[in-house]
Amino acid sequence: MSGLPVVAAAEVATPAPPASRQSPVSVAPVSVTVRDLTKRFPIRRGWLRALLHPFSTDLVTSVDSVSFEVHRGEFFGLLGPNGAGKTTLLKMLATLITPDAGSAEVEGIDVAGDPAQARRLVAPVIASERSLYWRLSARENLELFAHLWNVPRPLVASRVEEVLEVVDLRHTGDKMVGQFSSGMMQRLLIARALLAEPRVLLLDEPTRSLDPISARAFRRFLRDELAVRRQCAVVIATHSAEEAFDLCDRVAVLDRGRLLSVGVAAELARDLAGDRYVVWTTQPRHPALQSLAVAADRGEAAPVALRVMDGWTPVEIQLFGGPDEAAGILQRLVAQGVPVAALERVPVSLASLIESVVRRDDSERGPR
Repeated sequence: MSGLPVVAAAEVATPAPPASRQSPVSVAPVSVTVRDLTKRFPIRRGWLRALLHPFSTDLVTSVDSVSFEVHRGEFFGLLGPNGAGKTTLLKMLATLITPDAGSAEVEGIDVAGDPAQARRLVAPVIASERSLYWRLSARENLELFAHLWNVPRPLVASRVEEVLEVVDLRHTGDKMVGQFSSGMMQRLLIARALLAEPRVLLLDEPTRSLDPISARAFRRFLRDELAVRRQCAVVIATHSAEEAFDLCDRVAVLDRGRLLSVGVAAELARDLAGDRYVVWTTQPRHPALQSLAVAADRGEAAPVALRVMDGWTPVEIQLFGGPDEAAGILQRLVAQGVPVAALERVPVSLASLIESVVRRDDSERGPR
């Protein structure tokens, strides 16, 4: 099997979440409550339309009656493509934008009714390196923002050292921020947010500028430090299905401002998109392999050969019984003489997930 291609785990493998990753929904108090939150923005008009209709206003709905709850110590993902309304939702929770309808509460504080108090509890982390002062050191940046956030003067030095230690930047705290890598800047943004000791963190695409290895390490740091140690409620906006299902306890799927579905991350991926696996074999047209799609008569799509490498062909199949069914399929293929080098799980894509939700909703509504 020397010709077997090596497939990176980050590309095809999506490990099942351990027991510690179960959502704390049933035991932890509610930290964030969103009820029918709606936001519309005026559409920029051309000069001719503005001249003909000077008093009319065209609006586009960015967030459309969205409702959910987030519990303390929980990672809650807002998953959707660009333009789904994720960032607008975060900005409303951070009191940067006023909602047009609905309500949002953070630890019982209405973000629209008492924004000053809400800002003491919420820290937004926008993935924008321009918000840091590049000609200052990391320590000087944090000292500056500590004063802006009214951290008591006697506590500034100790608080800065504490958050630098938390994000593993203490030994580079005197380095100018302009010399930082993207990963170091992301950590510094988290450290800046932690200065205020928030109860809720809002993360907007926190790993979009990181390579896959750095992104995985950064997600591990976020979970261990924010959710486990500090018991913060974390709302993360992302368009990466892998990131949402790898990091979050629960995921809300958004599309064009509407909340399509919300649920436990692993269950949502399995229920909506099923479990897709790739079987590496030298006999992709073996009858036992070709009959997999129709054997259970559950409407799975037929296996599709993806590409051939050194004689080994990855064939994609659709399963709905999770790892137990995958183990049984592997045993059956081997027993029937199918040469199998590997059986690997394929992560669900955002596009297929949204399509599955839309199809499910259409089928539940029935014919119009």
